[in-house]
Amino acid sequence: MYFHFMKLDSTYQPEYESLKELLMEMALERSTDVLLNLIINRMVQRPHVALIRIWLKNKADLCNKCPMAVYCKTKKECLHLVAGMGESITDPPNNWSDLTAHGQRIPIGHTCIGKVAGKKRPLTPEEVKKDKDWQQRDTWARGENILGFGAQPLLFKDELLGVIGIYSRITANRTEEGNFWLTMIASHTASAIANSRAFHEIDHLKSQLELENEYLKEEINSARSFGDIIGKSPSLMNILNQIELVAPTDASVLILGESGTGKELVAREIHKRSLRKNNPMIKVNCATIPGELYESEFFGHLKGAFTGAVNNRAGRFQAADRGTLFLDEVGELPVLLQGKLLRVLQEGTYERIGEDVTRQVNVRIIAATNKDIKKEILDRNFRQDLYYRLNVFPIEIEPLRHRKEDIRLLAYHFLEVISCDMNRDIPEISNAAMNSLIAYDWPGNVRELRNVIERSIITSKNQTLRFNFPKSDHLLFSNITDESDVKSEQNVLTDMEMEAFQKKNIIKALQKTHGKIYGRSGAAELLECAPTTLCSRIKKHDISIRDFKPRSQTFSSRKIESSL
Repeated sequence: MYFHFMKLDSTYQPEYESLKELLMEMALERSTDVLLNLIINRMVQRPHVALIRIWLKNKADLCNKCPMAVYCKTKKECLHLVAGMGESITDPPNNWSDLTAHGQRIPIGHTCIGKVAGKKRPLTPEEVKKDKDWQQRDTWARGENILGFGAQPLLFKDELLGVIGIYSRITANRTEEGNFWLTMIASHTASAIANSRAFHEIDHLKSQLELENEYLKEEINSARSFGDIIGKSPSLMNILNQIELVAPTDASVLILGESGTGKELVAREIHKRSLRKNNPMIKVNCATIPGELYESEFFGHLKGAFTGAVNNRAGRFQAADRGTLFLDEVGELPVLLQGKLLRVLQEGTYERIGEDVTRQVNVRIIAATNKDIKKEILDRNFRQDLYYRLNVFPIEIEPLRHRKEDIRLLAYHFLEVISCDMNRDIPEISNAAMNSLIAYDWPGNVRELRNVIERSIITSKNQTLRFNFPKSDHLLFSNITDESDVKSEQNVLTDMEMEAFQKKNIIKALQKTHGKIYGRSGAAELLECAPTTLCSRIKKHDISIRDFKPRSQTFSSRKIESSL
């Protein structure tokens, strides 16, 4: 049996015009998948074409079950069958659209297709006849009446992208025209694939830039929520002195303090006064990242590295390169990731998920937590070596109840900022109202103070503010608790009993609201507390929201879990 390159002679003049149209359409197409389907659909319409297939060079992925893996020397790259179409004449017919059939993966240098890739040129008829794989499939070729074969490498700037192969049911006495058109199609296919990949990368970068802009807008709005550092208490003056000392260095900083004390504001002041101020400060809230996405969030991933990885993604370390990475709630990091984070801090290197390339990064770390890290170390929830790496320069922020001198200044600052944002006249605070602010112990610290003032501005009907403070915890849940669940007023609850009591009441609230936390008739409204506070308590008590959702209700738990 003789094998020839497919022939397109002068009797197929209309086909030449069709091929010209195909080349023009290929030049306009931006999607690789659409481009490949366009090529095979148009080429297979020619009466002499039995089968057309396209392979693209890609990372080896099926070595453990690929029948040709024994012929692959490096097991790093091979040809992936990405498109195929043809009309089989056997009974039963071959399914040539099946991309998992014979030829699904071909080692470079093995079989006719692999040799075309390895040599970066088409094979001569003599080379085709000598190929053992082709000889073994001689019965298949005869059954399908395959008389001609042509394959061209897909080259772009001498880089191999893949191979296009066409199997024909005609012989050729003159091959010049057929070779010319097949070469032309291969050349245009390679250029079109390169262009579509470039367009995809541009779209990806554009999308990433848009996301980064949105992220920066959110971060700016978040940063403005507390304004500048306001206050005159001795402890705050000490913090400002510490910021001035550590900011010009590259030392890691660990900021300690209760929730709402302004740890992020201190981190931003350190960055703004540092030598890295012209580069980004990227924030990662370690408490809001789903467990399975921690590594991807920090280090990034390649497309297809895991289920749901539909695009390449640069992690937060890459985004913060030459800048500052702020790890908020660092005490929430899983122990497994703590080791990988320690390696980046020590060596300045990391790998994306699914990638073998080791990347260099130059990042300053500022971490913050409201947890007792030393206790977490004793409980084996936090690595001691990572603690020492982060705790080069600790800054501890006093809670607002311990710096009463700052409350008056903060109140007037928030009053001015919020009134301006709402386009309202600045209301007055009476001495009695100010004294009530100073007397309150502010468990939510500065964040709670801002919320109270904002709520008062909204609800006040005149220019004089009245403040309504949240109920204390033991009253917070009394409206949904059975009397039998509470000990008599004469008894004092231990911390453990109080924790159990709080958990039980949160569960009752979630049962009543069918797992709804936010908005009207939500559990947060029922408990008369902020949704973020409730989310923190749900996480603290390890309560699963899914247990309270109706089975028939379809919902996305991502938003809820991210809040936790």
